[in-house]
Amino acid sequence: MTPFGGWDMPLQYDGVLEEHRRCREQAVVFDVSHLGNVRVGGPGAFDGLQGLLTNDLRKVEPGRAQYTHLLDEADAHVVDDIIVWWLASSGDGDDDFLVIPNASNTDPALAALREAVPGGAVDEVTHTRSFLAVQGPEARTRLKAVLPEAVDVGRFRVGTTMFAGAEVIVGGTGYTGEDGVELYVPGSVAVELWRAILAAGVTPAGLGARDTLRLEMGYPLHGHELGPGITTLQAGLGWVVGWDKGPFRGSRALAAERDAGVARLLRGLTLEGRRPPREGYRVLCDGEPVGAVTSGNFSPTLNHGIALAFLRPDCEPGVTVEVEIRDKKEPATVVDPPFVHR
Repeated sequence: MTPFGGWDMPLQYDGVLEEHRRCREQAVVFDVSHLGNVRVGGPGAFDGLQGLLTNDLRKVEPGRAQYTHLLDEADAHVVDDIIVWWLASSGDGDDDFLVIPNASNTDPALAALREAVPGGAVDEVTHTRSFLAVQGPEARTRLKAVLPEAVDVGRFRVGTTMFAGAEVIVGGTGYTGEDGVELYVPGSVAVELWRAILAAGVTPAGLGARDTLRLEMGYPLHGHELGPGITTLQAGLGWVVGWDKGPFRGSRALAAERDAGVARLLRGLTLEGRRPPREGYRVLCDGEPVGAVTSGNFSPTLNHGIALAFLRPDCEPGVTVEVEIRDKKEPATVVDPPFVHR
């Protein structure tokens, strides 16, 4: 176990490498109850989210999920990256959303949501439920014996089913690059559901494997690839910005950066050897510093080191650089993530 965002989290059960491989080859379940859950509903919920978050909700509809960012108004740094589940709409402007921020950012996200939707219902429900992520190529097959309706919820779609008399909200989302679903389940039946999932042949996995899996996909982690001083554009995630939807929090500062050009870009690095590059290691090109590693590790799938790093924009994919790993300079190639294609 390890502390994470104010929670005690399972780092590993049988070992990070084994859990990583099971997710890539079979099916695992993560307890991700540390993620924040905020229900946002009522009149003004849609308009409030549109004016607060970067992505354009008009691209989706009830029964869909969307990845988006919450920015700082002054400098457009990413306060948090968020998944929004659009649960339902009455058709007269009365909508129901589940907003899912990161654990350590739930309080600032909650405050921003309450300011953006003053006339609606904004309720944090994090401590009333559990959140389970079943991931892997066999996730749906094995989960069918437990929640048969859940397996029909497609990628970035949202649905509901029942378990032990309680409603379970199902989202076709995840953080591993594999197929699967995430389950929002009342705390009263969470342990029973967890045990039923394990009995169906799904094995538990911890925070360590979740990190190596997301790194292989090039997914950003707040506090590393997102956070203070880091904008959506620097992180290479401009696709989550609805430029034509109207102003949103931080849009003016973000547009100014877009027009001026970013000073650095998030890139991937592949190393030949097994030595893992770590956060903060300098990256050199022709002997000159051009950036630093934000996340790095040994890739269990590729059997060599990989990393994400903010680099000068001219360090494009295909360029050879060096990573300072302790007392040695290890050659690396700049690439566009993901490192593993699923």
